[in-house]
Amino acid sequence: MDILSILTASALQFLPLLATLAVVTFLLMFLNQHFRKRWKDNPDLQFRFQLIMLVLTMAGVLAVIISLPVNDVLRGQLLSLIGILLSAAIALSSTTFIGNILAGIMLKAIKSVRPGDFITVGDLTGRVTEMDLLHTQVQTEFRDLVTVPNLFMVTQPLHVVRKSGTIVGCKLSLGYDVHHERVREILLAAASRVGLKDAFVQVTELGDFSISYRVAGLLEDVQSLITARSDLRISVLDALHGAGIEIVSPSFMNTQMLAEGQRFMPEKASRSGKGRAPATRAEEVAFDVAKEAASIEELRSALELLEKELDALKEDEGNDSGAARERLEGRKTQLEAELEAAKARRASVEQKA
Repeated sequence: MDILSILTASALQFLPLLATLAVVTFLLMFLNQHFRKRWKDNPDLQFRFQLIMLVLTMAGVLAVIISLPVNDVLRGQLLSLIGILLSAAIALSSTTFIGNILAGIMLKAIKSVRPGDFITVGDLTGRVTEMDLLHTQVQTEFRDLVTVPNLFMVTQPLHVVRKSGTIVGCKLSLGYDVHHERVREILLAAASRVGLKDAFVQVTELGDFSISYRVAGLLEDVQSLITARSDLRISVLDALHGAGIEIVSPSFMNTQMLAEGQRFMPEKASRSGKGRAPATRAEEVAFDVAKEAASIEELRSALELLEKELDALKEDEGNDSGAARERLEGRKTQLEAELEAAKARRASVEQKA
């Protein structure tokens, strides 16, 4: 009887702890499933979900400590120990874990980068495919997926290519024997042939043996950035060779024994194109995941704007509001179907990778 009483008393002491563990576990699992299902389609809300779950988990740990069957002095010591450990973790990992979380919150707050954007940070250049609480995923032009800590993203100069367009340029050096006005006309024509707007030519340096030029223009279709850079160089090469201008270092020319009239230019290639395989754009191969991420981001933005229009119509009780609401609802259904298809395509691409 005494043993049974002792066991019963011990069980009663641990009953609050067991109940707290059960409640905390159930709540965390329920909220995890609820928020994950509700916010799975929005990366901004997923970011918020991760932050909320982190805070709730810490609160659950504190609740379990408070419910421990120990005296108030020991409980206070345990809470103090947890506080010290948290402070030490923040102090020691301020440049890693906690720093990445704070940097991720800052990136989400200022919204300077979105999935699909071309960025350059440090020595890394590519397109953003995913933004998380701790890291940002970037796909490079070599098709690699690189995980970049968020702290690195905010402590390094971050270059983001604007969706409205970016400047694409090419540098080269030519000898003093070719007049700069002639070079300018040829380079401007080469830039126009590849679709660059508002093209311009600059003389960047007057060297001992050559003049350095830069030709550039506005590329409006930033999705073809890599291809446009290559096309511009090819167009410049063809234009100069077509005008009989050699692109060879003058210092090289001065050290070679050349026959009179000899030139360092290739023979003209046939432009018939017969038997030539169609060219594949570099972006289609390199940025498969980033392309789908950009498509998903655009569809989400369109849905957000559409929902705002629907909310505005709900407040308007005019005669035409019903028809307009029905039209917008149909458009919303269409965008939601396109979003699901885009997510399925991305999942398929990632599985192949």
